[in-house]
Amino acid sequence: MVEVKPLLVEGRQVVAISVQLPKTTLLVVTTDKGYIMCGALDVALLNERLASRNIIAGRALGVRTIEELMEAPLESVTATAEELGIVPGMKGRDAILAML
Repeated sequence: MVEVKPLLVEGRQVVAISVQLPKTTLLVVTTDKGYIMCGALDVALLNERLASRNIIAGRALGVRTIEELMEAPLESVTATAEELGIVPGMKGRDAILAML
């Protein structure tokens, strides 16, 4: 099952996406500029092979719900996200706010 729903973050709307797969759930919260995602996100791939795309993204590990993704510290972020001040250890919610 795929669920796509609006999510308000300090009065601003973003999109929360969850994809139920066998034995795992993919979680994403996205803005027009970038996104945060569960551990399935390959930040190294984005930084190395897709660097020319300047993707703004962060990854949180061990999350099982959108709410957990928003509150979890980011384990890794892309180089372009770091240019915006998004750093590892920052809560997902704060990273999303920086992307708005």
